[in-house]
Amino acid sequence: MITALKNIFTDTGNITLFAARFFKEVFRPPFQINEFIRQCYAVGYKSLPLVTITGFIMGLVLTIQSRPTMAKFGAESWLPSMVSLSLIREIAPVITALICAGKIASGIGAELGSMKVTEQIDAMEVSAINPYKYLVVTRILATTIMIPILVIYADFVGIFGGYIGYNVHGNMSMYRYFAGVFEHLEFLDVMPATIKTFFFGFFIGLIGCYKGFNASNGTASVGIAANSAVVTASLSIFIIDMLAVQITDLFF
Repeated sequence: MITALKNIFTDTGNITLFAARFFKEVFRPPFQINEFIRQCYAVGYKSLPLVTITGFIMGLVLTIQSRPTMAKFGAESWLPSMVSLSLIREIAPVITALICAGKIASGIGAELGSMKVTEQIDAMEVSAINPYKYLVVTRILATTIMIPILVIYADFVGIFGGYIGYNVHGNMSMYRYFAGVFEHLEFLDVMPATIKTFFFGFFIGLIGCYKGFNASNGTASVGIAANSAVVTASLSIFIIDMLAVQITDLFF
């Protein structure tokens, strides 16, 4: 028990120092623009099919499951508003971030871990290339920017999925459905949910890079780094979400 707690605090301290180095390096030239764009493509565009399917199913299932309960209270007309608020404020950001943590954090951890094991990172240092700036800074920036965009995209896909789900057993025009969606949707519903996704993206990239960059020697450590990156990133998403909810209730 004591050893486990010691390892947790040690990892927390090391990740904090790793993050501090990121903020130090991100503003220091040279800037790896081409690698950053490549990582944005890898993180964002290549995740679109998975996010599309997930977002559509979230909206569809939530609408179909909620409809009988809403019908009992004669509140079917409130279903578009309820589904959109649930998706935008909580479900879409968290589920999309978890999906991305499983796909992106594991990929980054495995990629950097294999580079560490095969001494490619050491070779970059010998070649006078800053491996932290080239490998870590670009990936963290890419996840920080692309995860919020993916979440906003998932919101729209989920709302459309809700429209399809509503019309499975009912009949409502798209204009009326989206009028119901935006009728009770306010700025304070969207802004806090969007802000926390930047933190989701930052920690997904940070933890994936940290686990891969500090992988031990041996091929087995690559799998350990990828698995640990997913678990730690997923846990950090829940912790950030819990703190975001508390802060939102306190100030808004």
